[in-house]
Amino acid sequence: MSVALAPLKAEIEIGNHVERHLFGLTFNIDTIWSTAIAGGLVLLLGFLARRALTKNPEDHVPTKLQLFWETIVDQVNKQVEENLGRVHPYVAPLAVSLFFFILFCNWLELLPTEINHSLHLTPAPTADTNLTYALALVTMISVWAYGIRQQGLGGYLGHFFANGPLLAPLNILEELIKPVTLALRLFGNIFAGGIMLSLIGLIPLYILWAPNLLWKAFDMAIGGIQAFIFALLTVLYFSMAAGHGEEHDEHEEQHEHTPQPAAA
Repeated sequence: MSVALAPLKAEIEIGNHVERHLFGLTFNIDTIWSTAIAGGLVLLLGFLARRALTKNPEDHVPTKLQLFWETIVDQVNKQVEENLGRVHPYVAPLAVSLFFFILFCNWLELLPTEINHSLHLTPAPTADTNLTYALALVTMISVWAYGIRQQGLGGYLGHFFANGPLLAPLNILEELIKPVTLALRLFGNIFAGGIMLSLIGLIPLYILWAPNLLWKAFDMAIGGIQAFIFALLTVLYFSMAAGHGEEHDEHEEQHEHTPQPAAA
């Protein structure tokens, strides 16, 4: 006696969104809605953290939210200070905001709000290149403006020719590609996670819970890592734009060539 097993069929459509058209423009409503939710969560977290920080309890014990917020901010401030020499009043808040915003955007996909295979109420907006390109462009335009402000227009453009005029086109191309790689790195990882969740959803219900639980835990970790990488690269790009990366390398070379006094 043989039992025929029907193959699983997945209908996964790439770039399928709830769209509305206005003045010849196409708006992805699901991406806009999810982005607004993630932004609202970031604002809510900020207000709650501010309330916890300004509150003066009698026992002076910080809340869990305060400890979580201070841990993230402290780590970002350390990265900014190590790369820029000080906690910059623009770079540090930008990196913290990007981290939490991207984190919430990535985690929205994990909420059980999928009505059917074609309708998901809270898809990850970072699985849409429109948002990731926008984030990358805002970041890189800020980096370029910061570099010009720190070094002047001539000084900033001059660093493309630091290794000779022959390598200048490659240096310029590398700079122009940065927002593309920054956007596609985030998009690719989150979009792949969404595909995996769709495939897991085709598994029979009596065994669905195990792979679904494991993958959501893994996907949550991936979302946090991608948010951290985006924020870290933002800080590093600001450091490179200000020329601190080259100064740091020169300082290390001078330190290596400095003769050490003989031990007595």
